[in-house]
Amino acid sequence: QVQLVESGGGLVQAGGSLRLSCAGSGLTFSFYGMGWFRQAPGKEREFVAAIKWDGGTTYYTDSVKGRFTISRDNAKNTVYLQMNSLKPEDTAVYYCAAARTTSVPTMLREYHYWGQGTQVTVSS
Repeated sequence: QVQLVESGGGLVQAGGSLRLSCAGSGLTFSFYGMGWFRQAPGKEREFVAAIKWDGGTTYYTDSVKGRFTISRDNAKNTVYLQMNSLKPEDTAVYYCAAARTTSVPTMLREYHYWGQGTQVTVSS
């Protein structure tokens, strides 16, 4: 059974930082592109960042470029999202997801497995 478990969310003031982690089990982690999505109340789930299976290529939505960094450690079956210079509009539930692809998966429909989400709240 595939499981993706996020951690690291919380409450932070604007301008602060958080590091999200997502630990995978039940899958050959290095075969999967990994991504982070977020969903704010009343809004659709949106793409945030993705990383290729080997960590060699990353992709970000424009609103987080220069502030967020996605990385992975295949030896630990873990993907990370370092979030700096947080803004109130970054407030959302953040989800990690796994896509069985050799490309950098940026579309929601490319993903096969999802975590349960972790809440990030940025106060102004």
